Amino acid sequence: MLTNRVIPCLDVDLGRVVKGVSFVDIRDAGDPAELADFYNSEGADELVFLDITASSDERNTMVDVVERVSAEVFIPLTVGGGIRSRDDMGRMLEAGAEKVSVNSAAVADPALIEDCAREFGSQCVVLAIDAQRRNGEPDWQVFTHGGRRGTEFGAIKWAIRGAELGAGELLVTSMDADGQQTGYDIELLKSISDQVSVPLIASGGAGKVEHFADAIKDGGADAVLAASLFHYGTLRIADVKAHMDEVGLPVRPVD
Repeated sequence: MLTNRVIPCLDVDLGRVVKGVSFVDIRDAGDPAELADFYNSEGADELVFLDITASSDERNTMVDVVERVSAEVFIPLTVGGGIRSRDDMGRMLEAGAEKVSVNSAAVADPALIEDCAREFGSQCVVLAIDAQRRNGEPDWQVFTHGGRRGTEFGAIKWAIRGAELGAGELLVTSMDADGQQTGYDIELLKSISDQVSVPLIASGGAGKVEHFADAIKDGGADAVLAASLFHYGTLRIADVKAHMDEVGLPVRPVD
């Protein structure tokens, strides 16, 4: 039986983990390698490392920081931010990542997904989608460059296309819910999970243990991601897994 994954996210800016609300009001949350070591021992199933200003600053992901993080964990590591080419993805995999996330560059050139999947396998390619609801309608606009640039892409159609091009997983972040701690955007998640067969990671909005289970039961997610809740000790991974187990969702036990 496949287990549902609980994934902490390290949003990294200039070598430090940071966290904001709806992609703004950023504050420091610690050293990425130290947090990686902590989450490895806390029972995290995977870890996501996102260099959140690499694309907007038009620079490459910091390989040295990725190497420091990967040295601290014995769980799958996904790295994203500033990935513009197949060579960039290869460097991240060599630095210790198991999967690499693409976002802005894939929107600019969707063939990047296909190219990377062909070279490294779909299991290594994660398509990250940062989405914001359009004027209260059941439709979401895709944003790039760390939520700074709007696009003409609709989130649902882009998710479908990304999976068709070879993305092995989707990391879907609700910009509206991000940091609000009022729950994941279930409507967004379900709209996408109903249309794709690849695993879906829910991101943005968790505030209590029930929210994680809701994203899986009602949103169709296969994994749940959070940042500030874990960074600042509001919840522990064991708390989340205990609740998921109570409501019948299979999880990997915390040692």
